[in-house]
Amino acid sequence: MKYYLLSVIQPSEGAPPSAEALAEIMGNVEAFHQELREAGAWVFAGGLHGPETATVLRPKGEDVLITDGPYAEGKEYLGGLCLIKAPDLDAALEWGRKAGRATTLPIEVRPFLHTAED
Repeated sequence: MKYYLLSVIQPSEGAPPSAEALAEIMGNVEAFHQELREAGAWVFAGGLHGPETATVLRPKGEDVLITDGPYAEGKEYLGGLCLIKAPDLDAALEWGRKAGRATTLPIEVRPFLHTAED
């Protein structure tokens, strides 16, 4: 088994979903997480606050500079993540498809460098 990161790509522009639509999306996300748990693929998942809450630490010589706000501005940002275990990339991509349907947002799937410990 390998670890894969499913990154939820959040647009920084546009109106957020209505309260009703967001409630439906969150219900779908919880159902997706439950399916991961039942399949033994669940490791961890969570949403993130917006990039305006970020603090960036940059090593500079012997010091570390601290800056409020995101490292880079863009039209998208990391809105949440899900760490899963899957036997191969094809299986991870199928979980990514399900995550995309649940969140209604783009999902980036990336393998970790090491394998999962079973």
